[in-house]
Amino acid sequence: MAAGTASKVSDDFGIYSDRNKAMAFALFKRLSLDPNKYSSGSIESSDITSLFSNILHLSDHQVPLSNEQEIMKWVTFASSFPNDGDACLPALEHLNEDLNLKSVLLGNGLKPSEADIVVFSAVHSCVSHLDNTAVQKFPNVIRWMDYIQDKEDFGGVFAKIMVDKPEFIPIEIAKKKNSGDNKANGPSGKDSGANEKKKKTLEKETAEKDAESNISILNIQIAIIRKASKHPSADSLLVEEIDLGDGNLRQVVSGLAKFYSPEDLVNRRVVLVTNVKPGKLRDIMSAGLVLCASNEDHTVVEPLIPPEGALLGERVSFSGYDGKPEDVLNPKKKQLEKITPHLYTNEEGVATFKGIAFMTSAGPCKSSLTKASIK
Repeated sequence: MAAGTASKVSDDFGIYSDRNKAMAFALFKRLSLDPNKYSSGSIESSDITSLFSNILHLSDHQVPLSNEQEIMKWVTFASSFPNDGDACLPALEHLNEDLNLKSVLLGNGLKPSEADIVVFSAVHSCVSHLDNTAVQKFPNVIRWMDYIQDKEDFGGVFAKIMVDKPEFIPIEIAKKKNSGDNKANGPSGKDSGANEKKKKTLEKETAEKDAESNISILNIQIAIIRKASKHPSADSLLVEEIDLGDGNLRQVVSGLAKFYSPEDLVNRRVVLVTNVKPGKLRDIMSAGLVLCASNEDHTVVEPLIPPEGALLGERVSFSGYDGKPEDVLNPKKKQLEKITPHLYTNEEGVATFKGIAFMTSAGPCKSSLTKASIK
């Protein structure tokens, strides 16, 4: 065997060994199994399919899995995943497409499955060696990997996949962080100080803009309309009593009378912004905003549709945006007005903020209207 070939085999074995160790460690923890029942040599030398199957048989009785057939499809995908350079790119493209509308590979909303552990272990080496240009081609894969490495414990075997994520910086902190001038002496110091001041001003403006249009300041929850009636003094408005699952009904006034009768909306599940400032609409108090998709000329309007299985009161989440919502939005800051231009449905009708899905434990919120604005 040539020296180069021997080196390649040695490198591959090291990659496979680390991959298998990390996968086994995460599965042992997930399935509450004793790792001492499995020899380290067997872990390092097994292929993915054999290792996964053998781990399941470690206990006296095989560990039952939900969606076992679907999990095994992903185990097969992981087993055949190429490890060499460009050869892995088509497989990553397939994975990226599959993750377009998902936070995790298999069901359960935001809870990773055994399939996520196995596939993450298989693709880590390839993804960690991609350059910045290649990484940008697989945004869903990178988002998913960032989520899985945060949720699962791989025993410290894998290097962390670094992801550039938008950072939420409250305006007050941004002002404090960027306050003060860089005072330097001499002509060059003046130029440097001016440039530094300009840079800080731009950073401050960007931080303030990002903070004000950050979706995490909204409290968006799953709800159901229990009662609906016509507004007594406005033909375009309906008055709804909406249930968030907390035992209380919240009164909301919506401009849906042109599109729906009150009877159409009773027992309809909706997506509700619950931290808008309560106020009167034509003398009727309203404490919420039903989010709706609409076509370009606003002739078709439809409340967003939560997935079956999403819990009443559950907060809608957005991957990469983990900030705490405001208690009550400040109308003077026009926070909602700065966010709604970034809300729209994609080609599949999935509701998104800047392309990131409105996600619940049961999947994304949707609409029958595609490429539509959301307000």
